[in-house]
Amino acid sequence: MNRDLRLEHQDTGARKYAYAFDYIHREYMWRAFQPFLPRHAGARALEMGCYRGEFTRTLAGAFDDLTVLEGAGDLVEAARRAVPAAHVRFVNSRFEDWNPPADVRFDAVFLMHTLEHVDEPVPLLERIGRWLAPGGRLFLVVPNANAPSRQIAVKMGLIAHNTAVTAGEYAHGHRRTYSFDTLEHDVRLAGLDVAHRAGVLFKPLANFQMDRALEAGIIDRAYLEGCYQLGMVHPDLCASIFLLCSPGAGGLGEPREPGAPVVTGYAS
Repeated sequence: MNRDLRLEHQDTGARKYAYAFDYIHREYMWRAFQPFLPRHAGARALEMGCYRGEFTRTLAGAFDDLTVLEGAGDLVEAARRAVPAAHVRFVNSRFEDWNPPADVRFDAVFLMHTLEHVDEPVPLLERIGRWLAPGGRLFLVVPNANAPSRQIAVKMGLIAHNTAVTAGEYAHGHRRTYSFDTLEHDVRLAGLDVAHRAGVLFKPLANFQMDRALEAGIIDRAYLEGCYQLGMVHPDLCASIFLLCSPGAGGLGEPREPGAPVVTGYAS
Protein backbone atom coordinates (compact mmCIF):
# COMPACT_ATOMS: atom_id res chain seq x y z
CA MET A 1 0.00 0.00 0.00
CA ASN A 2 1.25 3.48 -0.88
CA ARG A 3 1.37 5.70 2.19
CA ASP A 4 2.52 9.30 2.40
CA LEU A 5 4.23 9.38 5.78
CA ARG A 6 4.60 13.15 5.56
CA LEU A 7 0.82 13.56 5.76
CA GLU A 8 0.14 11.12 8.57
CA HIS A 9 1.80 13.25 11.25
CA GLN A 10 -0.12 16.42 10.33
CA ASP A 11 -2.78 17.70 12.71
CA THR A 12 -6.37 17.53 11.47
CA GLY A 13 -9.38 19.66 12.34
CA ALA A 14 -10.62 17.06 14.81
CA ARG A 15 -7.44 15.55 16.21
CA LYS A 16 -3.86 16.50 17.00
CA TYR A 17 -1.07 14.09 16.19
CA ALA A 18 0.86 14.88 19.37
CA TYR A 19 -0.51 16.36 22.58
CA ALA A 20 1.41 17.90 25.47
CA PHE A 21 0.51 14.78 27.44
CA ASP A 22 2.36 12.65 24.87
CA TYR A 23 5.65 14.35 25.72
CA ILE A 24 5.02 14.00 29.46
CA HIS A 25 4.11 10.36 28.91
CA ARG A 26 7.47 9.71 27.26
CA GLU A 27 9.24 10.94 30.37
CA TYR A 28 7.53 8.13 32.27
CA MET A 29 8.42 5.61 29.54
CA TRP A 30 12.07 6.56 29.97
CA ARG A 31 11.71 6.11 33.71
CA ALA A 32 10.25 2.62 33.15
CA PHE A 33 13.20 1.74 30.88
CA GLN A 34 15.91 2.66 33.40
CA PRO A 35 16.49 -0.74 35.06
CA PHE A 36 16.99 -2.40 31.67
CA LEU A 37 19.20 0.03 29.75
CA PRO A 38 22.64 -1.22 28.67
CA ARG A 39 25.34 0.35 30.83
CA HIS A 40 28.53 -0.77 29.11
CA ALA A 41 30.73 1.65 27.20
CA GLY A 42 30.13 1.84 23.48
CA ALA A 43 26.56 0.53 23.63
CA ARG A 44 24.74 1.09 20.33
CA ALA A 45 21.12 2.23 20.18
CA LEU A 46 18.55 2.49 17.41
CA GLU A 47 15.47 4.72 17.57
CA MET A 48 12.76 3.76 15.09
CA GLY A 49 10.47 6.71 14.49
CA CYS A 50 11.65 10.01 15.92
CA TYR A 51 8.82 12.50 15.28
CA ARG A 52 10.52 15.90 15.86
CA GLY A 53 13.40 14.64 17.97
CA GLU A 54 12.15 15.20 21.51
CA PHE A 55 12.95 11.65 22.65
CA THR A 56 15.96 11.52 20.33
CA ARG A 57 17.49 14.19 22.55
CA THR A 58 17.04 11.93 25.58
CA LEU A 59 18.62 8.95 23.81
CA ALA A 60 21.51 11.07 22.52
CA GLY A 61 22.31 11.96 26.12
CA ALA A 62 22.37 8.30 27.13
CA PHE A 63 24.19 6.66 24.20
CA ASP A 64 27.44 7.58 22.48
CA ASP A 65 26.35 5.71 19.34
CA LEU A 66 22.79 6.39 18.21
CA THR A 67 21.11 5.68 14.86
CA VAL A 68 17.71 7.25 14.17
CA LEU A 69 15.49 5.68 11.50
CA GLU A 70 12.49 7.66 10.25
CA GLY A 71 10.31 7.34 7.16
CA ALA A 72 9.14 10.96 6.86
CA GLY A 73 11.86 13.20 5.45
CA ASP A 74 10.51 16.38 7.03
CA LEU A 75 10.63 14.75 10.47
CA VAL A 76 14.22 13.66 9.89
CA GLU A 77 15.15 17.27 9.18
CA ALA A 78 13.26 18.52 12.24
CA ALA A 79 14.93 15.94 14.50
CA ARG A 80 18.36 16.67 13.03
CA ARG A 81 17.90 20.37 13.86
CA ALA A 82 16.76 19.46 17.38
CA VAL A 83 19.66 17.05 17.96
CA PRO A 84 22.71 18.16 15.93
CA ALA A 85 25.12 15.92 17.88
CA ALA A 86 27.92 14.29 15.85
CA HIS A 87 27.33 10.85 17.40
CA VAL A 88 23.73 10.69 16.11
CA ARG A 89 23.17 9.33 12.59
CA PHE A 90 19.84 10.00 10.90
CA VAL A 91 18.48 7.68 8.22
CA ASN A 92 15.45 8.60 6.11
CA SER A 93 13.95 5.26 5.09
CA ARG A 94 10.87 3.15 5.57
CA PHE A 95 11.56 0.50 8.16
CA GLU A 96 10.79 -2.26 5.69
CA ASP A 97 13.46 -1.03 3.25
CA TRP A 98 16.39 -0.60 5.63
CA ASN A 99 19.01 -2.88 7.12
CA PRO A 100 21.98 -1.87 9.27
CA PRO A 101 25.51 -2.41 7.93
CA ALA A 102 26.55 -6.06 8.13
CA ASP A 103 28.95 -5.42 11.03
CA VAL A 104 26.49 -3.36 13.11
CA ARG A 105 24.22 -4.81 15.79
CA PHE A 106 22.33 -2.87 18.43
CA ASP A 107 22.33 -3.24 22.20
CA ALA A 108 19.02 -1.38 22.47
CA VAL A 109 16.27 -0.74 19.93
CA PHE A 110 13.48 1.69 20.82
CA LEU A 111 10.15 1.22 19.04
CA MET A 112 7.74 3.50 20.88
CA HIS A 113 4.17 4.22 19.79
CA THR A 114 5.20 3.10 16.31
CA LEU A 115 4.42 -0.60 15.81
CA GLU A 116 0.69 0.19 15.67
CA HIS A 117 1.44 2.25 12.53
CA VAL A 118 3.17 -0.59 10.67
CA ASP A 119 1.32 -2.49 7.93
CA GLU A 120 3.04 -5.80 8.68
CA PRO A 121 4.28 -5.82 12.28
CA VAL A 122 5.43 -9.44 12.60
CA PRO A 123 7.97 -9.37 9.73
CA LEU A 124 9.32 -6.09 11.09
CA LEU A 125 9.74 -7.56 14.57
CA GLU A 126 11.53 -10.55 13.03
CA ARG A 127 13.98 -8.21 11.31
CA ILE A 128 14.57 -6.22 14.50
CA GLY A 129 15.41 -9.49 16.25
CA ARG A 130 18.20 -10.04 13.73
CA TRP A 131 19.54 -6.53 14.33
CA LEU A 132 20.04 -7.09 18.08
CA ALA A 133 23.50 -7.77 19.48
CA PRO A 134 23.98 -10.69 21.89
CA GLY A 135 22.21 -9.59 25.04
CA GLY A 136 20.48 -6.78 23.12
CA ARG A 137 16.91 -5.78 23.93
CA LEU A 138 13.95 -4.28 22.10
CA PHE A 139 12.09 -1.63 24.12
CA LEU A 140 8.61 -1.94 22.64
CA VAL A 141 5.80 0.40 23.68
CA VAL A 142 2.33 0.76 22.13
CA PRO A 143 -0.89 2.52 23.14
CA ASN A 144 -3.12 0.28 25.26
CA ALA A 145 -6.57 -0.73 23.96
CA ASN A 146 -7.72 -1.26 27.55
CA ALA A 147 -6.78 2.14 28.97
CA PRO A 148 -9.70 3.41 31.10
CA SER A 149 -10.08 6.51 28.93
CA ARG A 150 -10.61 4.26 25.92
CA GLN A 151 -12.98 1.92 27.73
CA ILE A 152 -15.06 4.92 28.82
CA ALA A 153 -15.19 6.11 25.20
CA VAL A 154 -16.53 2.68 24.20
CA LYS A 155 -19.26 2.87 26.87
CA MET A 156 -20.13 6.36 25.63
CA GLY A 157 -20.56 5.02 22.11
CA LEU A 158 -17.65 7.06 20.72
CA ILE A 159 -15.57 3.97 19.82
CA ALA A 160 -16.98 0.65 18.61
CA HIS A 161 -14.78 -1.54 20.84
CA ASN A 162 -11.52 -1.34 22.78
CA THR A 163 -9.28 -2.45 19.92
CA ALA A 164 -11.01 -0.41 17.21
CA VAL A 165 -9.01 1.98 15.03
CA THR A 166 -10.98 5.22 14.76
CA ALA A 167 -11.10 7.33 11.60
CA GLY A 168 -8.88 9.93 13.26
CA GLU A 169 -6.35 7.33 14.34
CA TYR A 170 -6.30 5.81 10.86
CA ALA A 171 -5.66 9.21 9.29
CA HIS A 172 -2.67 9.51 11.63
CA GLY A 173 -1.28 6.18 10.50
CA HIS A 174 -2.65 3.73 13.05
CA ARG A 175 -3.39 0.31 11.62
CA ARG A 176 -4.23 -1.57 14.85
CA THR A 177 -4.78 -1.04 18.57
CA TYR A 178 -2.95 -3.51 20.77
CA SER A 179 -3.74 -5.10 24.10
CA PHE A 180 -1.26 -7.21 26.08
CA ASP A 181 -2.43 -10.50 24.57
CA THR A 182 -2.33 -9.41 20.93
CA LEU A 183 1.00 -7.61 21.30
CA GLU A 184 2.64 -10.59 23.00
CA HIS A 185 1.19 -12.85 20.29
CA ASP A 186 2.91 -10.82 17.54
CA VAL A 187 6.16 -10.66 19.50
CA ARG A 188 6.28 -14.42 20.01
CA LEU A 189 5.21 -15.11 16.44
CA ALA A 190 8.25 -13.07 15.38
CA GLY A 191 10.55 -15.35 17.40
CA LEU A 192 11.18 -12.91 20.24
CA ASP A 193 10.99 -13.61 23.95
CA VAL A 194 9.33 -11.30 26.48
CA ALA A 195 11.83 -10.58 29.26
CA HIS A 196 9.63 -8.05 31.09
CA ARG A 197 6.13 -6.64 30.73
CA ALA A 198 4.64 -3.52 32.30
CA GLY A 199 2.16 -0.72 31.87
CA VAL A 200 3.19 2.93 31.76
CA LEU A 201 1.01 5.55 33.48
CA PHE A 202 -2.58 4.84 34.53
CA LYS A 203 -4.74 6.93 32.19
CA PRO A 204 -8.20 8.06 33.33
CA LEU A 205 -8.72 10.72 30.63
CA ALA A 206 -8.20 11.09 26.89
CA ASN A 207 -5.08 12.96 25.75
CA PHE A 208 -6.91 16.20 24.99
CA GLN A 209 -8.64 16.03 28.38
CA MET A 210 -5.29 15.48 30.11
CA ASP A 211 -3.93 18.56 28.33
CA ARG A 212 -6.90 20.70 29.41
CA ALA A 213 -6.76 19.45 32.98
CA LEU A 214 -3.04 20.24 33.19
CA GLU A 215 -3.53 23.71 31.66
CA ALA A 216 -6.35 24.48 34.10
CA GLY A 217 -4.35 23.27 37.10
CA ILE A 218 -6.95 20.58 37.88
CA ILE A 219 -4.17 17.99 37.83
CA ASP A 220 -0.45 18.44 38.35
CA ARG A 221 2.79 16.48 38.45
CA ALA A 222 1.89 15.02 41.83
CA TYR A 223 -1.28 13.60 40.28
CA LEU A 224 0.73 12.17 37.37
CA GLU A 225 3.14 10.59 39.82
CA GLY A 226 0.15 8.93 41.43
CA CYS A 227 -0.95 7.69 38.00
CA TYR A 228 2.53 6.26 37.38
CA GLN A 229 2.55 4.46 40.71
CA LEU A 230 -0.99 3.15 40.21
CA GLY A 231 0.03 1.90 36.77
CA MET A 232 2.56 -0.42 38.40
CA VAL A 233 -0.33 -2.04 40.29
CA HIS A 234 -2.71 -2.14 37.30
CA PRO A 235 -0.60 -2.43 34.12
CA ASP A 236 -3.61 -3.40 31.99
CA LEU A 237 -5.19 0.01 32.76
CA CYS A 238 -2.25 2.14 31.64
CA ALA A 239 -1.90 4.52 28.73
CA SER A 240 0.74 2.25 27.19
CA ILE A 241 1.94 -1.33 27.20
CA PHE A 242 5.69 -1.92 27.55
CA LEU A 243 7.37 -5.18 26.56
CA LEU A 244 11.12 -5.73 26.90
CA CYS A 245 11.99 -8.26 24.20
CA SER A 246 15.03 -10.36 23.39
CA PRO A 247 15.83 -12.79 20.55
CA GLY A 248 14.21 -16.14 21.29
CA ALA A 249 14.54 -19.72 20.17
CA GLY A 250 11.54 -19.42 17.88
CA GLY A 251 8.03 -18.06 17.52
CA LEU A 252 4.71 -19.83 18.01
CA GLY A 253 5.13 -23.26 16.43
CA GLU A 254 7.69 -23.87 13.68
CA PRO A 255 9.97 -21.00 12.55
CA ARG A 256 8.45 -19.13 9.62
CA GLU A 257 10.30 -18.88 6.33
CA PRO A 258 11.03 -15.29 5.23
CA GLY A 259 8.19 -14.07 3.03
CA ALA A 260 5.73 -16.74 4.20
CA PRO A 261 2.21 -15.53 5.08
CA VAL A 262 1.45 -14.59 8.68
CA VAL A 263 -1.73 -15.81 10.35
CA THR A 264 -2.27 -13.61 13.38
CA GLY A 265 -5.38 -15.29 14.72
CA TYR A 266 -7.19 -11.99 15.36
CA ALA A 267 -8.61 -9.16 13.31
CA SER A 268 -6.19 -6.36 12.61
